[in-house]
Amino acid sequence: MTVDLLGFLGVVLVAYVVPGPDFLVVVRAAAEDPSKGRAAALGAQTGLCVHMLAAAAGLSVIAARSPAVYDGIRLMGAAYLVYLGVRAVRAARRTARTRHHADEARSDALEQGGPAEGRLASCFTQGLLTNVLNPKAALFFLSVLPQFVDGDRPIAQQIFFLGMLDILIGVAYWFALVVVAARLGALLARPRIRRRWELTTGWLFIAIGVSVAAAA
Repeated sequence: MTVDLLGFLGVVLVAYVVPGPDFLVVVRAAAEDPSKGRAAALGAQTGLCVHMLAAAAGLSVIAARSPAVYDGIRLMGAAYLVYLGVRAVRAARRTARTRHHADEARSDALEQGGPAEGRLASCFTQGLLTNVLNPKAALFFLSVLPQFVDGDRPIAQQIFFLGMLDILIGVAYWFALVVVAARLGALLARPRIRRRWELTTGWLFIAIGVSVAAAA
């Protein structure tokens, strides 16, 4: 199974490098505070655990073969991405209104970037829901994993093994990305740059959500 395993690792690495909703959630959170970025990353990987268990149990097969179920998950995911985008755009407008008050803006940035337990939980939830409501993640376990599974061995065990490998690779990748994205924090302390960042990420979330909904 060495060749199949190497091929699987290559596919997984490519899948992580290509930016998607998880990428935006993790980078945006990490730019505010590294702890928030790690919380979002762990949430996204927890979402992968849900898809992995569903695939092992055969639930992903049911969802993929039922257009209504698949479209329902896709629309919920699209709505959530649009919700995140609207929140980011509103945050950008708030930053614009206070950009002439440096002390107030700095206080607000520190409040949003602080590693309070409630904010960490919120970032974890964002990462979790973004991944769980992404049907492409479920289809990855349904369509990609079987290509690297030996039909003569227990399927569920192999899916679990490959899925855990995928998740561990993802944790390492996201945590490395958090270190890079956290360097943006100093720039985002400036109200003007923070406003542009919020607007950019917000509209990206909305665009992805609308495109996902349109494809349903």
